[in-house]
Amino acid sequence: MSLADPDRKLVVEELGREPTAAEAALFENLWSEHCAYRSSRPLLSAFESEGEQVVVGPGDDAAVVALPGENADDDGDGTTYITMGIESHNHPSYVDPFDGAATGVGGIVRDTLSMGAYPIALADSLYFGEFDREHSKYLFEGVVEGISHYGNCIGVPTVAGSVDFHPDYEGNPLVNVACVGLTNEERLVTAEAQEPGNKLVLVGNATGRDGLGGASFASEDLAEDAETEDRPAVQVGDPYAEKLLIEANEVLVDEGLIESARDLGAAGLGGASSELVAKGGLGAHIELDRVHQREPNMSALEILLAESQERMCYEVEPENVDRVEEVAEKFDLGCSVIGEVTDGNYVCTFEGSEAQRASDDSSGDGAEPRERETVVDVDAYFLGEGAPMNELESEEPDQPPTDLPEVDLVEAFETIVSSPNTASKRWVYRQYDHEVGVRTSVGPGDDAAIIAVREAEQGLAISSGAAPNWTSIAPYAGARAIALENATNIAAKGAIPLAAVDCLNGGNPEKPDVYGGFEGIVDGLAEMCETLSTPVVGGNVSLYNDSVAGPIPPTPTLAMVGTKDGYDAPPLSVAPEGTLLLVGDLGLASEPQLGGSEYLARFDGSDRFPALPEEPAAVVETLASVANDDATLAVHDVSHGGLAVALAEMVTGDAGLEVSIPGAGDDPAGALFHEQPGRALVQTRSPDAVREAFDGVAPVHELGSATADGRLSIAVGDRTIATDAAAIADRRATIERELQ
Repeated sequence: MSLADPDRKLVVEELGREPTAAEAALFENLWSEHCAYRSSRPLLSAFESEGEQVVVGPGDDAAVVALPGENADDDGDGTTYITMGIESHNHPSYVDPFDGAATGVGGIVRDTLSMGAYPIALADSLYFGEFDREHSKYLFEGVVEGISHYGNCIGVPTVAGSVDFHPDYEGNPLVNVACVGLTNEERLVTAEAQEPGNKLVLVGNATGRDGLGGASFASEDLAEDAETEDRPAVQVGDPYAEKLLIEANEVLVDEGLIESARDLGAAGLGGASSELVAKGGLGAHIELDRVHQREPNMSALEILLAESQERMCYEVEPENVDRVEEVAEKFDLGCSVIGEVTDGNYVCTFEGSEAQRASDDSSGDGAEPRERETVVDVDAYFLGEGAPMNELESEEPDQPPTDLPEVDLVEAFETIVSSPNTASKRWVYRQYDHEVGVRTSVGPGDDAAIIAVREAEQGLAISSGAAPNWTSIAPYAGARAIALENATNIAAKGAIPLAAVDCLNGGNPEKPDVYGGFEGIVDGLAEMCETLSTPVVGGNVSLYNDSVAGPIPPTPTLAMVGTKDGYDAPPLSVAPEGTLLLVGDLGLASEPQLGGSEYLARFDGSDRFPALPEEPAAVVETLASVANDDATLAVHDVSHGGLAVALAEMVTGDAGLEVSIPGAGDDPAGALFHEQPGRALVQTRSPDAVREAFDGVAPVHELGSATADGRLSIAVGDRTIATDAAAIADRRATIERELQ
């Protein structure tokens, strides 16, 4: 860790002296890209983050959103709130996939706790290099194992997410994890210190040396030797301690013992405690040697910056400290009163220097008392907000030329259905306990999950993901499509989008073309979310996802939630009756629009990205209404892999489909495989009612009807693709077959 010369100059000017070693390290971490958003913050104002449902927006550990309508919890207290947060743990998951992914889950759950909320659902969006590469499989298996181990142990269901494979993630995978929590207006806590004289109490695991410099590590390109050289920067998780912390936090919040809270994540105690008091316009005095430690002879800098997991920093009124200690003891958690909130600077002291400590340790009995050394004395606001923003050049990416392959239609269908990107992800989610907590009404494997929020008698739909094939060729248009795609997933379950959080992943922003792509995904995501009246209430930025293999595709993971009355939703699979309709374009434009499709990725072609619906908000709202109609039998979003994959996913051994795509003879590949978002398949007993609902909103095409034999027949011009549910299931088991 070293403070860059221009930053050191600013610090010296502010302090009027050279920084201490601890101060320099603290500034280096808190002014890193990971913490200060130096390259991205100027762009983030594009997002609309306000709305009548938004209680706490960006800037806290997690956002807080009120569920619509008049509702209160079982005790009759307050409006029901949900919390939303999302984080990345990309570099740690490359160096150590199990611990990197596991601690990513732990961190986002503690962000939820710090708002006074109980975690009720997780969503993970994962991105790796090509599936046929052994290193990609190694990372994939380790990451999934880490997420499942941690989530299952702490009893929080993982209910939604996505997995994508793309060659440009080979040297730098992405692990993005979102968490939804439940609270109400009576229990709400924020990360804003309230009052000088209140005590700062550290609760949770003892502090060790793991994760030192994690924030700095996350703000650099991955080096060729990162898997060995950067291992000390990766934290080690203890999910059983986290479970105890979750339950202890519930007691502390229920008893009103917490004035403010912050979890210890990036930059450890120094980051959490300084940010806590800075948000309140206050300072602190912390005695670092009071921190409970698990390793001997830790230095002030190590105590300050270690990113040991399962720790929370609480602001507590003096008269409540004893009770907080009792609660911590009951749950077998460490507890230290480390200092207090002040109206001055952020000050950290330490009982003696390392040299003095070594001398005292060797001198035996009769050693002179050690002096208390001031190792940090800075303005908290300057520490957190003083980093200058970067001024970077950007270039718009080139549009790809049209280069369409000629492929046999049956071969293309079989290839796309079995592609790792469109194949079943059952191997992943079967390792997650998605039933724990008995709130999961619709679990993973569907368009969106639904969690029962019984306190408000509402279903909470959750969708999370991105589409690297889309944003690699068209960052702006692809990001707009990702927002619409997630909203369509939610609408397919009969819910209306409520709010979203984003994890904006990019490569090295100092490269103009990379930064141009990053600008594109920010603007595209912001524009479509605003069009959908869905505020982006929080998020995370992860840059410098670059390695010797090159930069990652610009990847805007979006985790979106929506609400509906009740917890039921139409299934994805068809029933053995009813008419099948396509809502949206057939993809038969005068010029092909297959850009970003899995079809072109598999068969080495390129094309323009498809146009989006003209009235996306109306499409989403109408689809949600149709999904809730009694005549609706099944609804399925059409996205990755196009109409071909969506149809294949709807058939089962009990019900098949016989469909014909009208007018597709001249462009059968475009009709089957183009991936325009905002489209859906609707199986209904009342096709005329669906047409009437979408009149003036989107075209509706009748494709065919259901059968009772489990077969799928797709007539495209003079060609027919004929298969059955068993053959499709076998082809879609690509991941499971390879990794078992």
